[in-house]
Amino acid sequence: MYEGNFPSKRYKETLQFLSKVISKDDKILDLGVSNPFSKILIEEGYAVANTTGEDLDIDTSAVKTDAVNVVTAFEIFEHLVSPFNVIKDINADKLVASIPLRLWFSPAYRSKTDTWDRHYHEFEDWQFDWLLEKAGWTIKERHKWTNPVKKIGLRPLLRLFTPRYYIVYAERE
Repeated sequence: MYEGNFPSKRYKETLQFLSKVISKDDKILDLGVSNPFSKILIEEGYAVANTTGEDLDIDTSAVKTDAVNVVTAFEIFEHLVSPFNVIKDINADKLVASIPLRLWFSPAYRSKTDTWDRHYHEFEDWQFDWLLEKAGWTIKERHKWTNPVKKIGLRPLLRLFTPRYYIVYAERE
């Protein structure tokens, strides 16, 4: 999945944030198919179920369940054409979601070989906040972090101090 480029810093930051805002007694629905991070959450003692690969732009039934009280979405919403619909339809009363932030010096990510691995949106933090608030969520906690790369050049230099990821904890109003 990551072709030798395991996102260790992103996983560490995400796990630290999640452990501050979510109890291991909570039942989590993680949007997206089972992945290395959902497996880490299970190893850490969280009760996690994943969606099955359905197109959440078209079918939001997975998030309408009462079987969970937390929905997590780690780098998922940028792949959706209309993330508002799935965010609005979530039945759980807690949401932890992270996104890659839009960087002025780098275009949106687009895989040429995998149509699921493309970013339709890359948000600024205020845009993501607005999206959540409009869908009926109140943000209780936020965190941003950088994602330096081991390359030489202007863009790698800018990545040393420009936040790349944004994560929020929100509750249903």
